Amino acid sequence: MGERCTVEGTVEHLVFQNEENGYTVLTLLTDQGELVTVVGCVPCVAPGEGLTVTGTWVNHPTYGPQVTAELVERRMPEGEDEIVSYLASGIIKGVGPATAARLVERFGVDTLAVIESEPERLSTIKGITAKKAMEIAAAFRELTGLRRVMEFMARYDLPVALAMQLYRTYGGEALSRLKENPYLLAAGRYGVDFSTMDEIALSMDFSADDGCRIEAAIEYELSYNLNNGHVFLPREKLVAATAQLIDLDADAVEIALDELLRRGVVRQEHIANVDACYLRAYYEAEVAVAQKLTALRRVEQPPLGRSVEKAIADMEKRQGLAYAPAQREAVRLSAEEGVVLLTGGPGTGKTTSVRAILDLYDKMGMDTVLLAPTGRAAQRLGEVCSREAQTIHRCLGMSWNELTGEVTFRKNAADPLEADAVIVDEVSMVDLLLMQALLGALRPGCRLILVGDADQLPSVGAGNVLSDLLRSGAIPTVALREIFRQARQSAIIRNAHAVNLGMAPSLESNQGDFFFLCRRTPDRLVQTVVELVKTRLPENMDIPSRYIQVLSPTRKGETGTANLNRALQAALNPPQRGKGQKVWGDVVFRTGDRVMQTRNNYDILWEKDDGTVGIGIFNGDVGVIEEIDPSGELIVIRFDDRTCTYTADLLSQLELAYAITVHKAQGSEYRAVVLVSAPAAPSLMVRGVLYTAITRARELLVLVGDDVVPGKMAENDRRQRRYSGLRRRLKDLNEE
Repeated sequence: MGERCTVEGTVEHLVFQNEENGYTVLTLLTDQGELVTVVGCVPCVAPGEGLTVTGTWVNHPTYGPQVTAELVERRMPEGEDEIVSYLASGIIKGVGPATAARLVERFGVDTLAVIESEPERLSTIKGITAKKAMEIAAAFRELTGLRRVMEFMARYDLPVALAMQLYRTYGGEALSRLKENPYLLAAGRYGVDFSTMDEIALSMDFSADDGCRIEAAIEYELSYNLNNGHVFLPREKLVAATAQLIDLDADAVEIALDELLRRGVVRQEHIANVDACYLRAYYEAEVAVAQKLTALRRVEQPPLGRSVEKAIADMEKRQGLAYAPAQREAVRLSAEEGVVLLTGGPGTGKTTSVRAILDLYDKMGMDTVLLAPTGRAAQRLGEVCSREAQTIHRCLGMSWNELTGEVTFRKNAADPLEADAVIVDEVSMVDLLLMQALLGALRPGCRLILVGDADQLPSVGAGNVLSDLLRSGAIPTVALREIFRQARQSAIIRNAHAVNLGMAPSLESNQGDFFFLCRRTPDRLVQTVVELVKTRLPENMDIPSRYIQVLSPTRKGETGTANLNRALQAALNPPQRGKGQKVWGDVVFRTGDRVMQTRNNYDILWEKDDGTVGIGIFNGDVGVIEEIDPSGELIVIRFDDRTCTYTADLLSQLELAYAITVHKAQGSEYRAVVLVSAPAAPSLMVRGVLYTAITRARELLVLVGDDVVPGKMAENDRRQRRYSGLRRRLKDLNEE
């Protein structure tokens, strides 16, 4: 099994088909008379069609050998029996088995040609009116239009699923649009790598200096650098990078860039001492965020005078504690200002401060909404505040527009949140576009409290929002720096702050909640990690494996998450008789596996235990596979209190999560963390990664590996510069 193969035959039966994305399970009758099961993206297929499928043989635990399709070439049914089967399948609206039989009886092997080119002849058949004949022809032409787009995809080894997306956007014009400008598939919504489309376009006789090519290269450079956190690129760097990418002189790129600027596809503005070039959406987002924060900041809040001090004194008395001066300042500013930024590391009292602010707002009769960027962070915020908290995405009603390839929000300026105040935790994870969406849904005068740790890693998405707000000086800020006495008893917290100051964490053997195990060879390191999770921590520390999270700075190599997940899965959830499993690429998913969603999916339906239903599973959500049906095509996954059903094609959006990268762990907290200490790429061997990893552990942290690595990471405070104009915009607006 796992061998490459090509099989040819006629579609005999459709077992399963997802109309939204084209994922299909079918049986193919080969020319040798064998029945072969084929799984993959084959949209709008019907019995009677001829297929040539190139793919890989896999052995399904229940259904045996089947071919996972990678490339599918299709041919229309040719013989009368094939045409009857095809039309009788219901593939064309308005044509059922009886009508199919009458059509083929009248027109024979020319039936499909008549439907497409001479539909008026259909009305000569009893029961088909002239109007119905035109409707049948229109439905058939739509199918053939999609087929031709699919043939284009197959010809160039592109994912067939793209045909569905393209056709949803452009309809019958899809193929002509594609031939006119194949580079449109390199746009963000389709996600084909620019180099792939460039090779295809050049093979279609597009010239090297074609305007479409240069413009696509410019947009690609701007889009690609969003993944590096850059909101814009300086014009000089953008032109140079694009010219190098497509091997043209800078003058040609300058001309194409000016054309994109003229059409508004790219926006340019002199800011932060450079000519900054933005994709339009990011320019508009940055301007909107700066303007809305400034507007919220300038709303005059009613003076409360001594009533604030009295409220603070009452809260202290009721809670039996005394707030530190910085905490008192945070509460006071929250009463007086429209926007407040509260920062601090572990053990500095952020949680106590947030509870105090929430208590004050309750006393003021304000309706307060608690938000966080991830489900885990929202759950933790809700627990510490004894109040419901939501993710920003769900609160705003995020959804995906298939036609535009864009995220949309139900809550916005036209339908704002019904809230007098909003408190957002883990703001370091909030990127520019999400901040724009949140601010756009706040009513004028709504108070906003932003809480975060400035020393954690920045957001995965473009922007450096928390850092920009802090450095702008435009937002009233309280920085909590004092580590409280109770927190100082935790070696996790002490070591986190030591790392933050550039010092190596203490690796002494007995620190209560922080341990180091020296393992200098990768195989011993992996073996020890598996032992810790499977037996040592559950038996000696009474922490079940499901509450232990393994973290590594990297996915790659022997000590990366990919290899660790294979080892941990083999130890914690081995195959056994009756346990469902599904092979997907080089990963085996089993019932009981811990998995993580790796991209936002706005269409997955979920149901809570209380019967509440909703849609959307987001990047970083972690769940457990509860069931894999015998066919392997439906997978039930529980994400905390929500259950949803995945079709097998969605497994490309999942990865095993016994071990995850530090970046993926942002916003989450675990009872115990086992942290891998081993060399990785230089960009990952930095202080921010180590600090973020340590601060994910609540009760216990075990560092396993090389004793030199933590010190080197703590010393390295190199932070990648992110091109962003938000700090300057806020500063300029504040000075007006």
